[in-house]
Amino acid sequence: MNEILSQSEAGVLTLTFHRVERKNSINVAMYDALATAIERAVDDAATRVLLIQGHETVFSAGNDIEDFLRNPPAGKDSPVFRFLRGIATFPKPLLAAVCGPAVGVGTTLLFHCDLVYAGDNAAFSVPFVNLGLCPEAASSLLLPQTFGYHRAAEALLLGEPFMAEAALEVGLVNRVLPPTECNAFAQQQARKLAAKPLSSLITTKQLMKGAQQEAVLRRMDEEGAHFRRMLGEPAAREAMTAFMEKRKPDFSAC
Repeated sequence: MNEILSQSEAGVLTLTFHRVERKNSINVAMYDALATAIERAVDDAATRVLLIQGHETVFSAGNDIEDFLRNPPAGKDSPVFRFLRGIATFPKPLLAAVCGPAVGVGTTLLFHCDLVYAGDNAAFSVPFVNLGLCPEAASSLLLPQTFGYHRAAEALLLGEPFMAEAALEVGLVNRVLPPTECNAFAQQQARKLAAKPLSSLITTKQLMKGAQQEAVLRRMDEEGAHFRRMLGEPAAREAMTAFMEKRKPDFSAC
């Protein structure tokens, strides 16, 4: 089964997480499909806007832990890092529609989107510390800029979920809607953008984001190096083993 659905219509390329039975957790094959689609969309004249969405009940539970343990990212060209660089450097408008849980990368990818629409059932979390890991997707840079330091510290150090209204308050999302309307509304907004002059959209986005892009990519590399190192350390091994065994992790020796 194709776990990333791709549809192109009216200038909008829509990539849909299609693994609801596993809460749209992302495995290596899905990262590869996402990265490849984004790389192709950069030069595809038919693609003027990119929209990433999930199901009305779940956006993404983040990394598929079991798959992640079997296939950890080995370097900067691993599919997960190709995907992260792809969204960070995508020159055209990038939108997301988020309903239900958005865990880990399900939240951090949103900092690279230009417009984000959330269902009122959305629950965002960045529980990297709870997994014995560190932030990724340059979220250690972008989350404090968006939330302010103390709210960012609360999100990243405690790893507890925050809901759609809180995300709206801090500026992570543009609008909160009923879950049954969220994807359609995001599609409507994407089509509005696709009808505008592409050169103006690209130039405007570059002017807003260009000055920080080098810092974002540098932070991604820094986080990635720490992330890969920490994957092999006792805290991450205990956290992921506990997750697989459905028990509370014991970090007393970590």
